[in-house]
Order: sequence, then C-alpha cells, then structure tokens
Amino acid sequence: MSDALPTVKAAETRRAWAGPGFTEFVTIVALMMAVTAISIDNLLPAFPAIESRFAVSDPNHLQLLVYVYMLGFGPAQIIYGPLSDSLGRRPVLMASLGVYVAGCLLAMVAPSFGWLLAARVIQGIGAAGGRVLSTAIVRDRFAGRDMASVMSLIMMVFLIVPMIAPAIGGAMLAFGSWIYVFISMLVLAFILTAWFGWRMPETLHPEYRRPLSLKATIQAVRLTVSTRVAVGYATALGLLTGCIMGYVGSAEQVFDTGLYRLGPLFPLAFGMVAGAMGAATLINSRVVRRLGMRRLSHAGTLAFTLVGLVQVAVGLAYGGHPPLALFLAVLAANQFLISFAMPNFNALALEPLGAVAGTASSFLGFYTTILGAACGYAIGQSFDGTVLPIGLGYAGLGALALVVVAWTERWRLFGQGSST
Repeated sequence: MSDALPTVKAAETRRAWAGPGFTEFVTIVALMMAVTAISIDNLLPAFPAIESRFAVSDPNHLQLLVYVYMLGFGPAQIIYGPLSDSLGRRPVLMASLGVYVAGCLLAMVAPSFGWLLAARVIQGIGAAGGRVLSTAIVRDRFAGRDMASVMSLIMMVFLIVPMIAPAIGGAMLAFGSWIYVFISMLVLAFILTAWFGWRMPETLHPEYRRPLSLKATIQAVRLTVSTRVAVGYATALGLLTGCIMGYVGSAEQVFDTGLYRLGPLFPLAFGMVAGAMGAATLINSRVVRRLGMRRLSHAGTLAFTLVGLVQVAVGLAYGGHPPLALFLAVLAANQFLISFAMPNFNALALEPLGAVAGTASSFLGFYTTILGAACGYAIGQSFDGTVLPIGLGYAGLGALALVVVAWTERWRLFGQGSST
C-alpha cells in the first residue's frame, strides 16, 4: 500500500491532512473496529471454563455472552454519533474507551454469571464508540468508490482478528483462568488509546460540526431515514450481519464442544473461515474502483444466497453432520462472498449522508446491529446439534437481503446507470 493518502472531493476537504499516512490510518481505524471482534471471538474458547465456574445449566445460555454484548453495543451507537458531530471524533472515542475498560474490569471480578452478563453489556456500550467513529472518520476523509476501497482494507485488517482471537483466548486460558482473556482486551484498549491519541488528528470538518441538540439530532435522523439508499442498504447489511452473528454464536458448539469436537484445533478452523473473508475484502478493495460498489455487492449477495442453498443441501444430505472438510469449504465460500457485500453496503448507505456522517453512522449502526443481533440470536438459539440452522439462516437471510437491495434500487440491480 502506498503511504500517499487519497483525498476526498475538494468540496469536502479544505485543509491539508496532517495525520498518519495511508497504511497507518487504515491500521488505526481497523483497530478501532477490532475492539468489537476481539471482544467476541477472544472469549469463545473460554465458554467451557465459564460454564464450569458459574455452573451454567444450558450450554446455549453461554451464547448470551455474545448477544448481551450486542445488546449494549447496538443502542449505544445512537449516542456517539451526535456527540461526535458536535464535540469532535477524538474526545468521544476516548470517553467510549473509558467505558469499555470499566466493563473489562467489572467482568474480571464477576461473582456470578448474571454479573458477567451485565459487564458484557457495559463492554458493548464502550466498544460502540469505535464502531461508529471508525466509519465516520473514514467518511470524513473519503467518498464514493474511494470510501468503499478504504473500508474494504479496514475490514481486511479487522477480519485478521477473528483468525487469531480464539488462539489468543486459548493462550490466555493457558495461564489458568478465563480472567486473563479480559486482560488481553484491556491491553488492546490501552494500545488503541495511546496510538489514536498520539497520531490521529480531529477529522470532523468545521463546516459539518453540528450543535448538540435534540432538534439537530432529529433533523439528521430524519434525513437518514428518508434516504431510500441509506435505509435499504443498511437493512441488507443488518440481515447479512445476522448471518455472521448466528455463525459466531454457534461456532464454539459446532467446532469445539458439540458437533466436531475439535478441542484445541477450534481456533484453527475458526481462523480458516475468517481468512476467506479477509482475502475477499482485499480483492474487493482492489477491484471496487473499477467495477463499482453496486455491481460487486449485488453479485456477491446473489452468489452468497445460492451457496447458502448449497449449504442447506449439504447439511440435509449428511443428516446435519457433513464431513468437516466439506462443511468448512462451503462455509468459507459463503464467508468469502459475503465480504463483497458488507463493506460496500456500508459505504453505499453512508454515501449520500456526508454532512451528517456521525449521526448517520450511529443511527444506521444501531439499526444494523440490533437487526443483526436479533437474526443471529434466532439462528444461534436454534442450534440442535447439526449445521442446518446455520445453513438455513444463511440462505433465508441472504435471499431477504437480495430482495431488499432490489427494492432499494427500484428493481434494477448490478449498478445500471450508476457510477458507484
């Protein structure tokens, strides 16, 4: 990657960029998003230890450690966007990281499973700042296909985390306690706080700074929800997020303690699937400028849905327990394809909302997170000892996302008549 940082349209930037070069910029913003991924995936290998420590009666209840985190993560995004549009991106991120650290510390001293779930909610509230502000910061600096390309690179770095997070969690368990998993989360938060504070300047354009008032926030939200492209692509993104959340919530039971019983090899299988997503986002970042966001995301969603049907067929053919290699191949193919849709959907939703990027990012982030968590919870809680709930979820949600995209584009797919 070149260190020459591409610029936004002249109308959107009137001052020289004094921040880090392109590679460092992408890495810092990806780290902001990675807090969410590591807070979920890092904990998966610790589920059996937590189950034993708190005498959790139903293994499916351990999935709540993922879903209550998202319960805090989703609504909190509504707060960070308007705050950052008024106060700036930097102070709001620092405050959110403080909340996240508090959640980590509370989890480490949890005397009960209920306490641990409450701490996870607080963690989610803190991590939501990084999710909202990472997208807003990219929108502050880029637009159109450039934004989609940068978001793909950020997603690629972000997706490296699921490849290594379970292994890190497993390594922390080697120290003797699941508490060390939360220590690793603390370390990441401190690194991000120091790096961002040292290197990243304020990115909010002065002309886009908005008063912190209920009226201004309502105006920004009204603009967001009345923009067909924003609502449509955010809905499709939420549905596909539900596929990811359903898979992540079920992964430990599928690969580790339930279906395939991989034990220490669980992080390897999980990482292989995540690696397919990372490869796809890298490819997307290279070709999106040439082919456009719509063409890539529409084709990716269609192919994802078709492979989801293959996933269901494979599950049925083997009574819900296909050979591990076959299941991993089909699952990795679907994760590969979904990565041509999600970063582009995110960029397309925000493309027309540059003047209210913070509030729009927070509202759409809240909406996609809650929708994704609800769909993911339905898939995860349907786990019945087979891979069929994941396959059915992928096929069904993929098809629904495709219909939503078609509605958004007034039933004209694949970028007809569009430069994006």
